[in-house]
Amino acid sequence: MGVLFIIVFRTIFMYLLVLLIFRLMGKREIGELSLLDLIVFIMIAEMAVISIESPKSKLTEAILPMLILMLIQIAFSQLSLRSRRFRVLIDGKPSIIIYNGKIDERVMRKQRYNFDDLLSQLREKDIFNINEVEFAILESSGKLSVMKKQSPSDKTPNFPLPLILDGEVQRENLEFLQLDEQWLLDELKSRAFSNVENISYCTFENGTFTIDEIDEEYKP
Repeated sequence: MGVLFIIVFRTIFMYLLVLLIFRLMGKREIGELSLLDLIVFIMIAEMAVISIESPKSKLTEAILPMLILMLIQIAFSQLSLRSRRFRVLIDGKPSIIIYNGKIDERVMRKQRYNFDDLLSQLREKDIFNINEVEFAILESSGKLSVMKKQSPSDKTPNFPLPLILDGEVQRENLEFLQLDEQWLLDELKSRAFSNVENISYCTFENGTFTIDEIDEEYKP
């Protein structure tokens, strides 16, 4: 009877503790979990299960590593907010699979992403013909974001790739658009933006820039 009571108590306690830890680590949809998120969540859940299955073990032996993992995850999340390089290192970055209706097999091979994967994810979005797709981006979460082609009478869509993120010029996107960094700097200077490091987000679409400056004071 004593062992059953301990198991029931630990089950309820661990459930509430895991729920609290996940809440403190921030809200993320399951499909948007990064590799680091997934690893931490699995490890915490496994530790909780081991503690429940081993009623003779000390509860602190499971709680301490769970709290350490929580602190590591929170610290990494803060670093990701402040550093794009760290964020790309941990989470990876999106890859353009289809651009202007053309499939980039080179990017697909680099991501180990085959046509079966592409067709399957397109079907999930009710797209059964690749010719209907204008842009497709494989997100770091593994999801596929798609922009369908418009009718001939509509204006040709243009996907706004970020040229600056968190104060850093995205040279790969500039090269992809057949533009160079000097052109970008000259365009920004003509709009009274002299320092790229002060810009958090910048895109160029249909001759128009969208620019957002970094807040002077960081507020999480």
